Amino acid sequence: MSFWAAAVAIVAILAFTNMRRHRDAMRWQGDAAAPPSDLEREVVELRRRVETLERIITDGRGGADLAREIEALRDR
Repeated sequence: MSFWAAAVAIVAILAFTNMRRHRDAMRWQGDAAAPPSDLEREVVELRRRVETLERIITDGRGGADLAREIEALRDR
C-alpha cells in the first residue's frame, strides 16, 4: 500500500468516525422529549420481572408459598 493510499484510508476512517459520533450525539439530544421505544419499555418490564424473581428466590419461603406467588404473578 502506498503512502497516499494509506493517507486516504486514514482520512476516510476519521471522517466516518466523526459522522457516527455526530449522529449519535444528535440522537441522544433528541431523546429527552421522545417517548420510550418498544425496546425500552420491554427492558423496563424485564427488569421488573427479574427483580420479582430475585425477591421470590431470596425470600427463603417454602415451595407451596413459591407456587402460590408464581400463580399470583401470572394473574397480573
